[in-house]
Amino acid sequence: MLFSNISKEYRVKKQQASLFQDLFNRKYSEKVALKDVSFQVNKGEVVGYIGPNGAGKSTTIKIMTGILKPTQGTCRILGVDPMENRMQFVKRVGVVFGNRSNLMWDLPVIDSFNMMQKIYKIPRVDFLDNLHELVTLMNVKNFLSTPVRQLSLGQQMRCEIIVALLHSPEILFLDEPTLGLDARSKIAVHQFIKKINEEKNLTVVLTTHDMGDIEALTSRAIIIGKGSKLFDGDFSSIKDKYQQYKKVRIEINQLNQIDEVVSQIKNDFNCELMTISANEIVVGIKNDFERLIQFIVNTETIDNYQVQSLNIEEIIARYYSELDI
Repeated sequence: MLFSNISKEYRVKKQQASLFQDLFNRKYSEKVALKDVSFQVNKGEVVGYIGPNGAGKSTTIKIMTGILKPTQGTCRILGVDPMENRMQFVKRVGVVFGNRSNLMWDLPVIDSFNMMQKIYKIPRVDFLDNLHELVTLMNVKNFLSTPVRQLSLGQQMRCEIIVALLHSPEILFLDEPTLGLDARSKIAVHQFIKKINEEKNLTVVLTTHDMGDIEALTSRAIIIGKGSKLFDGDFSSIKDKYQQYKKVRIEINQLNQIDEVVSQIKNDFNCELMTISANEIVVGIKNDFERLIQFIVNTETIDNYQVQSLNIEEIIARYYSELDI
């Protein structure tokens, strides 16, 4: 998979002062969605493609799946341009969008699977083999005859992934695959994607706002912001960057002393974050951590304290802030 020097611009109509101008003298501005973005994905890789809202993630996926044509640059998926010979191309890729469904809402799940066999012209023997394997792996046998509208979000997503894999694609694009799912359903989706990747050497490109998905499924992450690629590498290197950053939760046993403790911490320590609620102070600190702990131990008005590392969501939030995206 090659994504080379891709840029994408949209023409956006400007709102003008009068209806007459709006109709007969329209003016447009150029909006840059992607700006000179390049990366490669090798066969069998699982890659996380992440960034804040409006960063250009969906535009990238639409270009890679042949929905959009780039303004400039070269996109080659499985050795071909996704916009050319589209009927043949879509037979080689699978796509799951967390906010769109390929299932027929009022019909039993099995009817959607059978419809996909007809659309993709899957030989009957191959279809039945794939269906049996996927239904078993995703544990959906008990609700194949249930109308889609009666399924839970987790059950629906498992069926969406099956639909995307029935025709044995070589690449699977997943856009927010765990959107709205509970913890148990997320784990089931994670386990299945890892298993299918390992067994079939399936290439997976994952876009998500859920950093739990990235941590569970990928080792490589590509971060995009304001249309530009900002990072491409091992996701653990981002986590390691913030390994020394700690959150210290401090409980004060005398409420009338909390202002004094806050003042001392602000004046004596290099704190990057401080929040105060009731009898509790939360301090974010990096360089003065050991000295802060010594202060806490020696301060009688502090009843208890707890040290926490940043969770994955907090790490990414800080990383985005540093990159100003």
